[in-house]
Amino acid sequence: MTEGALVLFSGGQDSTTCLAWALERFGRVETIGFDYGQRHRVELEQRATLRAGLSALKPDWAARLGEDHTIRLSALGEISDTALTRDVAIGMEATGLPNTFVPGRNLVFLTFAAALAYRRGLRHVIGGMCETDFSGYPDCRDDTIKALQVALNLGMDRRFVLHTPLMWIDKAETWRMAESLGGEDLVRLIVEETHTCYLGERGPMHAWGHGCGACPACELRAAGWERFAAARDASAP
Repeated sequence: MTEGALVLFSGGQDSTTCLAWALERFGRVETIGFDYGQRHRVELEQRATLRAGLSALKPDWAARLGEDHTIRLSALGEISDTALTRDVAIGMEATGLPNTFVPGRNLVFLTFAAALAYRRGLRHVIGGMCETDFSGYPDCRDDTIKALQVALNLGMDRRFVLHTPLMWIDKAETWRMAESLGGEDLVRLIVEETHTCYLGERGPMHAWGHGCGACPACELRAAGWERFAAARDASAP
């Protein structure tokens, strides 16, 4: 496809997989990241390394990868009293939602991404939201994304398409998607260079990558890796 796309690219496993997915499908792919005062800001610092690594994997990807944009959204962090924006223990709230939920985050991210896509002449916007492996965040639901697409198209008088390639797959399948897109080289890049840990710790190198190993994000990533690795080993000759 010759059309252009904009990927919400945090520097984590999911968004890196989504960026590879977009590079396989669109003629020009730009990236956008958001600095909202998150504890795990180290993920933003990994983005340049990951973009360079993806470009090195395939000449076609290097040719298609366009500009990167970082948007400062400190106001989002200022109004959010969450474990991702405050130095507090991760836990569950009385509402039943984890305190890592940043209210409105994906709604704000996608709105700003669409505004940038409008200016850059990009119709497709890609995000790593997922209903299968998520922490109960209502702004990751498929219905939320579909409703926001309608609102953005009406409000900006454009025909944006919001893509969520991970929406219905689990973490093991996300690892498999990465392998299908870029082989073992992409899997290793994701293991070694992405950051997903909520506490912002690079920490020791585990089989699945860096992180504290105990926060919900690390536990989810580790469990997905174990299922992926077990299936891969079982299918090996």
